[in-house]
Amino acid sequence: MAAAAGGGTRAPEPSLSGPHGSGDRTVFLFDRRQEQGDPKEKVLSCDAGTYRGFRSAVCQALCISSEDNFVITTTNRKEITDDNFSEIVQEGVTLYLLQSVDQTLLSATKERIDFLPHYDTLIKSGMYEYYASEGQNPLPFAFAELIDNSLSATSRNTGIRSIQIKLLFDDSQGKPAVAVIDNGRGMTSKQLNNWAVYRLSKFTRQGDFESDHSGYVRPPPVPRSLNSDISYFGVGGKQAVFFIGQSARMISKPADSHDVHELFLSKEDFEKKEKNKEAIYSGYIRNRKPSDSAHITSDDERFLHNLIMEERDKKSFTAVVVTGVQPDHMQYLKNYFNLWTRQLAHIYHYYIHGPKGNETNATMKEAGPFNNIDIEILMFEKGKVPKMVNLREIKDDMQTLYINSAADSFEFKSHVEGEGIVEGIIRYHPFLYDKETYPDDPCFPSRLKDDDDDDDCFVVEKGARGKRPIFECFWNGRLIPYTSVEDFDWCAPPKKRGLAPIECYNRISGALFTNDKFQVSTNKLTFMDLELKLKDKNTLFTRVFNGQEQRMKIDREFALWLKDCHEKYDKQIKFTLFKEIITRTDLTSKRMQSPWATYSAIEWDGKTYRTGQLVKTIKTLPIFYGSILKFFLYGDHDGDVYATGGEVQLALEPQALYDEIKIIPISKLDRAMSEKVVKKYIEDEMARFPDRLSVTWPEGDELLPNETKLAGTPIGALRIEILNKKGEAMQKLPGTSHGGSKKLLVELKVILHSPVGNKEIISHISQHGGKWPYWFKKMENIHKLGSYTLKLQVVLNESNADTYAGRPLPSKIFKFNVVEGKPEKFSVGHLDPPFRVGVPFNIPLDLQDEFGHPTHLATDIKPILEASGLTLQYEEIGKGTSCVIKGVTAKGHVNNYLGKNFSLKVILPGLKEDSQIFKIRLLPGPPRQLKVKPDSEILKIENGTSFPFQVEVLDEAGNITAQPKLIVHCKFVGAPNLPVYAVDCSNAGTNILTGPVVHVQNIKKDQMLKARIEIPSCKDVPPVEKTIKLLPSSHVARLQIFSIEGQKAIQIKHQDEINWIAGDVMHNLIFQMYDEGEREIIITSALAEKIKVNWTPRINREQMIQGLLPDVKVPTSVKDVRYCLITFHDDHVSLESAFTVRPLPDEPKHIKCKLKGPNTLQMGEELQSEIDVMVTDQYGNQIQTLSSSCINSLGISGNGLDKSNLKTTWQESTQTMTVKGISFYPGLPGSKELCFAWREFSDFLRVNLTSGPPVKLHLMDWPELEEPIAVINGRELQKPLIVQLCDQWENPSPEPNVKISLVKANNLKIISSSQQHKTDENGRANLGVISIHAPRGEHTLQLKASYNRNTLDCPIIKFNVLPDPEKPVCMNVKYDKNAAFVAGSTFPDFMVSVISEDNNIIKNINPGRISMKMWEGQSSENRVPANVTTLGCSKVKDGKDEGFFYFRDKMVPERVGTYSIQFAFAIDKTNILSSEQIIIEVVPNDPVQLLPESPPATPVVSNVRTVASRTLIKDLWLHIKDEYNNSTGNNLVGKIIAVIKSSSEEDTEIPVFQGKVKTIEFPFNRGSAEIVNLVLAENSPGRDSTEYILEFEADLPALAKPLEPYRLSFMFYNDFKKQQQMTMLTRKRDELSKSIAAYRNMFDTTEQLVTEMKYQVQEAETKQSHLKNELKKHQIDIPQTNILQYVDSLIKQKMLEQEGVKKSPRRSCTLSNYPKDNQDILGKIAHLAQIEDDKAAKVISWHMASDMDCVVTLTTAAARRIFDETQGRQQVLPLDSVYKKTLPDWNRTLPHLRNGRNHFRPIGNPVFARDLLTFPENVEHCQIVFGMLLGDTIIIDNLDAANHYRKEVVKITHCPTLLTREGDRIRSNGKFGGLQNKAPPMDKLRGMVFGAPMPKLYRTLSGQIDLLQQYRTAVVKLHSVNQDLHSQLQSLNTPDMQKTKQELAEQEKSLKLIEEKLGMTPSGKGTESLLPPEALEMCDSPTPPKRMRR
Repeated sequence: MAAAAGGGTRAPEPSLSGPHGSGDRTVFLFDRRQEQGDPKEKVLSCDAGTYRGFRSAVCQALCISSEDNFVITTTNRKEITDDNFSEIVQEGVTLYLLQSVDQTLLSATKERIDFLPHYDTLIKSGMYEYYASEGQNPLPFAFAELIDNSLSATSRNTGIRSIQIKLLFDDSQGKPAVAVIDNGRGMTSKQLNNWAVYRLSKFTRQGDFESDHSGYVRPPPVPRSLNSDISYFGVGGKQAVFFIGQSARMISKPADSHDVHELFLSKEDFEKKEKNKEAIYSGYIRNRKPSDSAHITSDDERFLHNLIMEERDKKSFTAVVVTGVQPDHMQYLKNYFNLWTRQLAHIYHYYIHGPKGNETNATMKEAGPFNNIDIEILMFEKGKVPKMVNLREIKDDMQTLYINSAADSFEFKSHVEGEGIVEGIIRYHPFLYDKETYPDDPCFPSRLKDDDDDDDCFVVEKGARGKRPIFECFWNGRLIPYTSVEDFDWCAPPKKRGLAPIECYNRISGALFTNDKFQVSTNKLTFMDLELKLKDKNTLFTRVFNGQEQRMKIDREFALWLKDCHEKYDKQIKFTLFKEIITRTDLTSKRMQSPWATYSAIEWDGKTYRTGQLVKTIKTLPIFYGSILKFFLYGDHDGDVYATGGEVQLALEPQALYDEIKIIPISKLDRAMSEKVVKKYIEDEMARFPDRLSVTWPEGDELLPNETKLAGTPIGALRIEILNKKGEAMQKLPGTSHGGSKKLLVELKVILHSPVGNKEIISHISQHGGKWPYWFKKMENIHKLGSYTLKLQVVLNESNADTYAGRPLPSKIFKFNVVEGKPEKFSVGHLDPPFRVGVPFNIPLDLQDEFGHPTHLATDIKPILEASGLTLQYEEIGKGTSCVIKGVTAKGHVNNYLGKNFSLKVILPGLKEDSQIFKIRLLPGPPRQLKVKPDSEILKIENGTSFPFQVEVLDEAGNITAQPKLIVHCKFVGAPNLPVYAVDCSNAGTNILTGPVVHVQNIKKDQMLKARIEIPSCKDVPPVEKTIKLLPSSHVARLQIFSIEGQKAIQIKHQDEINWIAGDVMHNLIFQMYDEGEREIIITSALAEKIKVNWTPRINREQMIQGLLPDVKVPTSVKDVRYCLITFHDDHVSLESAFTVRPLPDEPKHIKCKLKGPNTLQMGEELQSEIDVMVTDQYGNQIQTLSSSCINSLGISGNGLDKSNLKTTWQESTQTMTVKGISFYPGLPGSKELCFAWREFSDFLRVNLTSGPPVKLHLMDWPELEEPIAVINGRELQKPLIVQLCDQWENPSPEPNVKISLVKANNLKIISSSQQHKTDENGRANLGVISIHAPRGEHTLQLKASYNRNTLDCPIIKFNVLPDPEKPVCMNVKYDKNAAFVAGSTFPDFMVSVISEDNNIIKNINPGRISMKMWEGQSSENRVPANVTTLGCSKVKDGKDEGFFYFRDKMVPERVGTYSIQFAFAIDKTNILSSEQIIIEVVPNDPVQLLPESPPATPVVSNVRTVASRTLIKDLWLHIKDEYNNSTGNNLVGKIIAVIKSSSEEDTEIPVFQGKVKTIEFPFNRGSAEIVNLVLAENSPGRDSTEYILEFEADLPALAKPLEPYRLSFMFYNDFKKQQQMTMLTRKRDELSKSIAAYRNMFDTTEQLVTEMKYQVQEAETKQSHLKNELKKHQIDIPQTNILQYVDSLIKQKMLEQEGVKKSPRRSCTLSNYPKDNQDILGKIAHLAQIEDDKAAKVISWHMASDMDCVVTLTTAAARRIFDETQGRQQVLPLDSVYKKTLPDWNRTLPHLRNGRNHFRPIGNPVFARDLLTFPENVEHCQIVFGMLLGDTIIIDNLDAANHYRKEVVKITHCPTLLTREGDRIRSNGKFGGLQNKAPPMDKLRGMVFGAPMPKLYRTLSGQIDLLQQYRTAVVKLHSVNQDLHSQLQSLNTPDMQKTKQELAEQEKSLKLIEEKLGMTPSGKGTESLLPPEALEMCDSPTPPKRMRR
């Protein structure tokens, strides 16, 4: 079989010696001394009995000189000697011939082995197989067998125990395979041989050279039997590998071996040997050097090369590689990856997580030997990311779910048949809130019915656990999956009700852990007899509590534990409506008084109980009836919560009787009682309560409800009785328990209700006198007016309470009113003046009774009024509540309108005081008559004059009276439009009445008028009438106008219209005037002054006196009608006369053309408007006397006029000639002039000829669209896109609002700076400067437009999109990935670069924008946490590695763990480009110290007999730490030596340890050692009250540098009592030492922090000052105030300027660049350089015109690829084919210079053309390109200067080509002239011109903006660090800090005293003198060291 692995089968080689004797042994020998040695084995027949003879035979067989140095070894490198020759050299052994024992095996060998089946094959072969699984896929259990082997192999590992299962399903690496690899101890070739023997178990397996059974030693007992002793029977591994696949390859290397041993087993090989009848169980073990995979030649096993390469760094390992994996197994492993890994995590749960399991909720997990087992599953598939899972990370295996959902556990133990031990644990899964928390197993659903259940019956659920058994079973800590135990008698649900509810038994889960004394099947799937033995009646169970077994009744203990779990953890009552947290003072235990949460409702057993609900109790004495007040739940709860119980507060019902509060457990509530029963009980009890009062009036004077009584009326005596609901009289409350304190009294109160409040005026209390009822006497003192209440109230004796238990006691209320009595006196009230003659007024009287209360008058009293000189009378007297004498009138004479005083007396007969006198002033009365003067009836007046009247107003007594608004009017009647006179007599009652003149129109004779005088506001005053005789006036009254024609005068009437020839003058106009009597008035100069005309301002007064008017000029236009007006104005009259002059047309003189409508027509169309032609006179007035024949004389002409459709018509209605059909032949649009001629007259008309309707769209300023426009992705085009509408004749069409749209592909995104998408009034649309975002390559943009639903012909724009070389897309980080990150050391150098979109490195980046961020732990999804450390990059060396940024000498964190590093590039203020996160593991530094986990207390011991008093250390762990306190040294093994030393060298009495030894050793393993029970010897030597030092020294051979020992001081005493006292002092000393150390640490940290802050302030100030000086160099001054606002505004201003400069137009190359999809492509030559000067750019571009389109590449391969892609059309230039030695020196001087001096003085400013070039990037490559193409070409001003320069240069040297700035060229051979040597204009170069660089201003602004931004950051940082420093310094001077300093001083003083008492040496930290307070103030310090600043 092994031959197949070794390279084919072969027959054994012939023997090298003679025939075999009986003692001959066949030996197989390999000569491996030399690499070129014989690779084949030598078969040697050995009959020698000694090593010497055997060595001679070997030398003879291999032709070796016996003098040669060599050794003969076994395959395990054990040298053959005389001593072991007979033992080792046996039949069939394989030996090596080597130069030395440790020689490297230069080539692989094959070791011949035999493996025959063990006899166990016959006995146990068919016991159990995988295919006998219980309905589950057995594949995970087959893997478990291989993991068992690995666990056993790694059981002795001191470090990580690593087990990996690799599923190699990548077809590209070979056929599917499974590899199980561990880092265990490995196997020797003999052990590998033993493994191959079927049924050779650990009990029968041989050692390396033993043939008998060596015996098996069982490991010592450990918790849960987790001893890793589970590779057991010699069957499982073979069964597993051949169940998984067809063949297995075992590869192993033990730790002390230089060779790897490899064994290959194959089903195919077995079958082949069986067929050939060969020995089946024989083969080869291949021995080879590590990482040697030369023997793997099959492609099906290519993956083995990688596996074998991993052997290089492994000390020992074993790998099981299974190939030929079954297809169904492979599908299962892929599809159910999570399922079967979860099953493995379940099987090995306790090996992975330790004896306590995976407690995910534990705050701190114990360190133990099980934290180092790593079982990893890795699956590799082609094209997929490898899947990887560590079984430790699986959180949903069943044991994890059981452990973390359990609230408590019950541990027990059982001993079975001697050494059989079973540990058990039961876990309780409580009912929480509304559901069970028992976890469900996906592989065993708890809610499924049995398969054989009938449909018509159902299974009763077994609660939370369902039908699952309680216990899972583990053997040696490993799950036995097919065995479980249902329950035990003591934990099964009881038949009767127990301490806990029955459902609690279904909330438990459990696990049993057995040792190997119980039998399991060979593949460890089933226990044989576990349940049978455990349920044996002799089996005894004991409870384990706190690690100790307790001999108690297990059933009782379990029942009590289950009850406790139910009460503690089940949450079955839901408390809702949380109110508050309170303290209950009613509880005696102070611990239980707080906190209590109060609630208003609970939900229990499907019912809801709320506050106020009536309930009844059960199991209380007595039974309570009450209403719920609140619920109590102990604990600090907030909101709804579940619990198993609580308390309820009840108010006993009926509260009126009991008034008590009771608090009882909620469980005491009677859930079966209805609320109706409670209500009935309350009603029966309430019938005995006082209900009402009975009141009687024995002596009369009864008070009726709401009665009204007069003031002073008595209220009679009262008799009262108290009655209950049954009508029974009562004097005290019912019930026997109340005593005398519940006696009833009756209280009487009389209360007056006043506006200011209620006032109690009478109050009495009456008690029952046995025979006497409740009684109150008569009340006679109630005389105050108002509303009263008489209240009778039952109250309690002593307390006078009117309520009992919140219920009011009976009462009765009488409400009554007290009113005023009869009147006895009166007074006169307030009068209301003024008092006037004849005007009624009222006299109010105030009447009062005997108590002074206002009252009313009796009906029989009549008042009497008296006054001297007046007649008085009244109408009536009001006799209500207010007495008033109404309607009093007084009449008599008063002196004037101001009035007169009178005395008035009022008498009321019948009153005690019956009269009152008071004074009044009487004024005249209201107007009653009107008196007018003169008295005559007829009055004369001339027309046009006014007349005065004297008027007086009198009252009814004839007194002149006055009152407001007393207006007298006079109205004239008898003619129209007469005036009205009015005068005001309000002040004195008299006045003169006059007004405007009286004027009547057209009066010819005397006329009679009437005047009516009256007072409109006084209707009672009669009017007075007078007759007026009106005489005619002598003033001007009429005006007449006449026109004199010859001898005839024609009157021009008012508003006449006169027709007159336009432009003529009207002469001879006269006027005449007449008075009212039609008498003509002679015109005088005074009258002439008052005459005005409106047609001229100049009036001849002399002609006016003669009656002549000025001449009237007629208007020239017939439309202008002249209105002529003549007016006359004087004081009496206003006259006017008007006429209208209308002009008439004159003779024909002109023609006039008029366009009716718009004057615009489109080309190809007729003018839609008509043209009217009219004939006018000299003034332009249309002649109206023409006929239709006149159109024959009309002619029309014009440039380009099309007369084919011209039509002329006569319009009779308008007297005009109309022309239609005007059109023009196609041509240039513009203004067209038309000439119209009629007879000898002509006129011209202009029309606007516009272009035709748009039919196409033209792109402006983009002449060449055949070639694609080159644009960089994300950049803008060089100029805006402007489109113009055109007609069919290519004329621009000014059509507005035509919508322009852009059609593009989805992968092309455009952003336009202009949002205009419609044409303007010129038919043009500016689409703006657009920016292009698209993938690399050519793209098209289609313009689309339509007009009148017709699609226009639109251009297509092609773009060649190039990647943006300035856009960062990713970051590249390079560093030494194999470097170790040691705590506190420095990181390896990180080299960071920013990669652009074209995959090139971006240069010219500010290093300040690159940062390194580091944080502890890993963050998901590339997120950076908030608390990160940010580091800047190191200074870049000038001129080196441009574009690379280095992070050097960055410190590695001092704490070990996982850290994340990420590099960031700040693109701008908001956008950050981040690299991928780098995950590093920081490992500990070198060991430097030995320290305990925590400092132990100072031991105080004595040498007495008691062990406790002699114990120095009970338990102490010592660990190795590095200088940063990280645990290290896990790989170190050694010992710790404890020794006692004295602090004084002279001291010889040194205490000794128990056993009288001076030193004790403790084992040191995996970085720590446990010091246990370190005890002094009884009666040990030592001086009393002396301090000794216990020193622990590490003896670690593998450690080069010794560690500093750990020293622990202790006090030694000979006296026990003194030891106890000193122990107390020592303990206090330790506490003080810790406190002082904490204080000092705080002060040290504060000082370090302040020092760091000051350094930060200093750095920030330095940087700000430096940047400010830099800004001053740029003429930027920073103000002292408002710095940030100023800087922000300045940055904004500079950015706007920079953007303006950037967008300003400049020369650009429009030639499309070649796509830079490869770093080897530089681009076209036209794009590689820029030239600032326009003239130089033109001539150099023209000179290089043939090269401008050439693509430059770095390599010929790239050039060839471009050549192939373009089919040879693109010219290319690879730089690797350029001969660089002939390239010009760029530093060479011009040819006219020799040794720094001018050979001649040149003219024309010569300069090398190459010096005018600037290169944006790739400077070195561009210098090669242009150095080769331009050479030494020189630019000079003009041709004359060039000829002069050449003529002088050729005298001394060769002259290169000369180019002039005017465009001429002189070749290097001297030829010039002709078109070929003259540069064309710039626009003829078709864009193939070098672009212009950014202006210098742009770079200047960029630098200024960068400086300003840096300065702003520096200002913000300085402000921040100053604030932090100020806050920190303030905190040092706070009272708390001063108090802390004082506490430190006091504690140090106390410590010193204690140490003096102890006699101890002062400790280093405890007794240092405290710094004085001023020393703690943080003074200025120099720059702190780097580590401190970190």
